[in-house]
Amino acid sequence: MIRIDAIWLATDPTDMRPCTDTALARVVAVFDAAQPQSAYLFANRCANRKKLLLHDGFGIWLAARRLHQGKFFWPGSRHGPQMELSAEQLHALVLGLPWQRVGQNSAITLM
Repeated sequence: MIRIDAIWLATDPTDMRPCTDTALARVVAVFDAAQPQSAYLFANRCANRKKLLLHDGFGIWLAARRLHQGKFFWPGSRHGPQMELSAEQLHALVLGLPWQRVGQNSAITLM
């Protein structure tokens, strides 16, 4: 398995058409660098598509997910250009669950 030490979410919408190199350039623009063992999440304006770019220390992995109905909860730029997520929040986000409510030890902290 690929080790992930840090998970970052870009709050501004991103064009989902670009390839891996363009997504990597976006990571560098938003987060200043693509750190090893770090994952970076982006969503489109409608929040029904997202991409995850992962730097495993040797190369770059790019994964995408699209919802045909509904949308992912995306915080928007009012929270700043980036947010750090926990592993539990990432798992909830990937499943389309309300990840912003998951806190330490999977306790619900926001109603």
